[in-house]
Amino acid sequence: MQSLDDSEVSAGPSSRVVYVVSEELVKASSLLPSNKNRSFLVHSLATALGLFKAANPDSGQKYLRVLRPRRATARELLVYHTRDYLEYALSPSRDYQDRSQLAEFGLEDDCPPFHNMHDYIQLVAGATLTAVDALKGDGCDVAICWDGGRHHAQKSKASGFCYVADCVLALLALKKRPLAIAGHTLPATRKPRVMYLDLDVHFSDAVSQAFYNVGSTASSQILTLSIHYTSPGFFPPSLLSDLSNPDDPAFDPFTLSLPLKAGASNRTFARIWPIVDGIENTFDPDFIVIQCGVDGLAGDPVATWNWCLDGEGSLGSWLERMLRQWRGKKLLLGGGGYNSTNAARAWAYLTSVAMGSPLPPDTDIPEHRALPLYQPSFTLDVPAGNMQDENSEEYLLEVERRFDRVREALNCRLTGGTRSV
Repeated sequence: MQSLDDSEVSAGPSSRVVYVVSEELVKASSLLPSNKNRSFLVHSLATALGLFKAANPDSGQKYLRVLRPRRATARELLVYHTRDYLEYALSPSRDYQDRSQLAEFGLEDDCPPFHNMHDYIQLVAGATLTAVDALKGDGCDVAICWDGGRHHAQKSKASGFCYVADCVLALLALKKRPLAIAGHTLPATRKPRVMYLDLDVHFSDAVSQAFYNVGSTASSQILTLSIHYTSPGFFPPSLLSDLSNPDDPAFDPFTLSLPLKAGASNRTFARIWPIVDGIENTFDPDFIVIQCGVDGLAGDPVATWNWCLDGEGSLGSWLERMLRQWRGKKLLLGGGGYNSTNAARAWAYLTSVAMGSPLPPDTDIPEHRALPLYQPSFTLDVPAGNMQDENSEEYLLEVERRFDRVREALNCRLTGGTRSV
């Protein structure tokens, strides 16, 4: 892979899309036990496809501006994480032999301690915060950090392959955004609003829980919406993962959940798009953080959904609509994805969508070090498999009915109005 660090200075200031990466970040992320070498594959494919060099043929301006991430400081991590967890997890000399402490901080089972874990935590959080910093400026509309999106990490422990809560840190940082956003100034009475949309097949438990506030009757600057699969025994167990119900005393219109059944395909995602679009329209966010976990794509070992990259209702079409139709600035994060070559395919394709120049799905994988891993198709596309879509018409109608009422409740909280019964 050519040097990523040399790309930072080559794009001019008018590049509106930034891509956060460095060789140090790739090296650290490639050691993640659940996704070994995935980061290397992701950024190697983006490099091989020429995404970092692609330029507008009329202006000669590069589509992407590559930014080298900084390390998150302990002070930045303490905005959310507990001091005890950070002191334990960030100690490079610790031998991790005390099983009781490992259990206390979640560093067992699916989150074992690993070599240079302290570097990984600081670099991944720093990468996401670097993307946030770019969005705070006037020269960036979309920021990409595929090594981020760790939506299961808890305040005081690791969980679900996630060691640092970069999603939560990003939301908290964007919430404090100065009021001059995207070329206009918000009214003095309007604080910045941040929407978090999670597309990973697993529920965004840690992010949703971090901002869940059932007791409040006030508005909120942050809204979370997770689209996921849930069933008994499927990770993560959470009462918040059920279909949002405005009749439930525990309902919070700013913490929303839309579970889909097994086999969810382009057809189902096309059907629910108006629901998601309606929530965005009602909340009217100034920033949208999109967790683009790709473990719901066909061919992933999780083997739960049958989503595709291309076509009506596809992951690619969703992102294209969000970028084109939603006014807020966007932060694109990674997440799950355990077929590593398909994750690389997906995030390379989504990068090209963000650049405004989508690659054809039948694009050949270029010659590069990892090429043999892309057999047998050796193309960019992730097509549908043979899984049956179990999202029935009856279920989807119920989802639509629920979210009509969710949207009404959300609007009432935002405007201070009275909700009809």
